[in-house]
Amino acid sequence: MSGERLLYLNLQFFAKDGPGGEKTEEPTGKKLEDARKEGQVAKSMELNSSISLLAVFTIIRLWGVVLATNFTEMIRWIYSNLHNFRYMTGSNVEIRNFVILLNTVILRMMLMLLPVFAVGFIVAFIVNVVQVKWKVTTKPLQPKLSKFNPINGMKRLFSKEKLFELVKSIFKISLIVYVAWTFLKKKLGMIYVLYDYDLFGAVGLVCSTVVELGIRISATYLIVGILDLIYQKHKFHEDMKMTKQEVKDEYKNSEGDPQIKGKIKQKMREASMRRMMKSVPQADVVITNPTHYAVALKYDAEVAAAPIVVAKGADLIAKRIKEIAKENEVEIVENKPLARMLYANVEIGEMVPPELYQAVAEVLAFVYNLKREKEAG
Repeated sequence: MSGERLLYLNLQFFAKDGPGGEKTEEPTGKKLEDARKEGQVAKSMELNSSISLLAVFTIIRLWGVVLATNFTEMIRWIYSNLHNFRYMTGSNVEIRNFVILLNTVILRMMLMLLPVFAVGFIVAFIVNVVQVKWKVTTKPLQPKLSKFNPINGMKRLFSKEKLFELVKSIFKISLIVYVAWTFLKKKLGMIYVLYDYDLFGAVGLVCSTVVELGIRISATYLIVGILDLIYQKHKFHEDMKMTKQEVKDEYKNSEGDPQIKGKIKQKMREASMRRMMKSVPQADVVITNPTHYAVALKYDAEVAAAPIVVAKGADLIAKRIKEIAKENEVEIVENKPLARMLYANVEIGEMVPPELYQAVAEVLAFVYNLKREKEAG
């Protein structure tokens, strides 16, 4: 009709998460392992930071007396050695003495704070290992051209994840400010009595207040970290979900195409069938049902203590076994119960079980008698 136009739509563009469809399938072990190798794991940096801060402030509080004593001794030592430096002379000897003094102070400060930093590092390491287990990978450190793409950078800048991180940061800062303000508001009176303390007493009071505030903020931050960990695990699980097509593709890549595997199995069955049929001419007898089953037996006292099943089959295979047996003048004996028992209980290459010795021996004796009669005739 005039004026009509055909509009072709590719509905895959409207499918969620691309051409594979919606991600409804649980992630496979291979998908999770590949993601781990790429450095993609569910962890919360907020939890790491909060526990580390809490550990640092706690060790400062527990070790505060030792720190204060060492700090006081260091201040006294500095004052007792200030005579080695004069501000106005500027001689090389006095400058060198000042450098030695400064290096000594820095070294003593580092040694004094080393346990605090060590605790923070060890706790951060343990928390990280507990979250994601121990597996070292350098994949996240490898440069990727996609990271330098300005378009992708703009997309990441205005993505839902960045918006969530912004909201989380605002919430975190607001919560910390609230906790700090409610705590310090109760300590405002302390400012008016600081002049009643000596220098070291005032410093100690301020330090203890800062440490107590740090513990409160860290504990509050810890709650944020736990909530963030729950969210990160949920987000990671949702991101790792797969479409039905992805599951099929992964199965094909790891296990092989089912059609190809089916063809391979068919070829293996055919090869096994050919080998089995080649064994029929060497059999001593073929026991039949007579129409449904056929079992070929061979007895060689030097090879085995009992007759061995060299071939067996049902219906069309049984028919083919009997045809090959006739072509090669192998005796065919009809024994319905024995044929069924051998077919159901003895695999190819296995010996006849003892409970069937008597019945099989009678059949073989009959066959051997027929052969002797033919040779005599």
